[in-house]
Amino acid sequence: MWLDSHSQFLKPVRHALGFSLYPLHQISAAPSVLIEWFGDSAKSRSELERSNAELSARNLILGQKIQRLISLETENIELRELLGASDRLNERVVVAELVAVDPDPFSQQILINKGSEDMAFIGQPVLDSHGLMGQVIDVLPFTSRVLLIADSNHAIPVEVNRNGVRAIAVGSGNLNQLNLIYVPETADIKVGDLLVSSGLGGRYPRGYPVAKVTKVKYTPGQAFAEVSAVPSAQLDRSRHMLLVFNKTATEVPPTTLWGEEE
Repeated sequence: MWLDSHSQFLKPVRHALGFSLYPLHQISAAPSVLIEWFGDSAKSRSELERSNAELSARNLILGQKIQRLISLETENIELRELLGASDRLNERVVVAELVAVDPDPFSQQILINKGSEDMAFIGQPVLDSHGLMGQVIDVLPFTSRVLLIADSNHAIPVEVNRNGVRAIAVGSGNLNQLNLIYVPETADIKVGDLLVSSGLGGRYPRGYPVAKVTKVKYTPGQAFAEVSAVPSAQLDRSRHMLLVFNKTATEVPPTTLWGEEE
């Protein structure tokens, strides 16, 4: 060692030994390098997996919030339309919300969140922003049951908005169809005519949109024409509706098909 530090004589030998031993040094260091590399790789993969899980959870939450915002936007549009409809009415109204739908396929009834505590009464007209939906048939303190105009047990006197021709629209049991009964062949009713409540019978105020005529069929030999119409109200979609308090409306018992007292 003293000779190596004070003389250059052994420098070539030391250089040759260093050159020949370098591969052995690299081989001996390889395990620690591999262990460190695999450790870093495992750590990076773990971090990526955790990051992906966090991003997936965040995307799920954001997706849920977007869906909620879409729902709120739709609800706001519906409420604005409803407020617009209430502005066009001369009567006092109360906004009600759908609570439940009757699961019976042969019954078109709904439950709303207004009852006797809100001054709701049997026979009270119910409408959405597009037209008449039906009438209240049962009242509890905080909820009421509404019979929709499409129910097969419901009938409403109507008139053609174009010329005043009167008829009776009865429910078909299908939310998208009303039938006009006892319409003579000479009646001036056409496809596209708007049917409004006539006010006869005192149950519904006059002039509310009820339905639009979609079919008029005259069969030779038959005394009456076959007339169908689609309800103006969105019976299968409206979540908010109006309870109408008009000057002439009073509490009445449930009615038969013809609107007469039982």
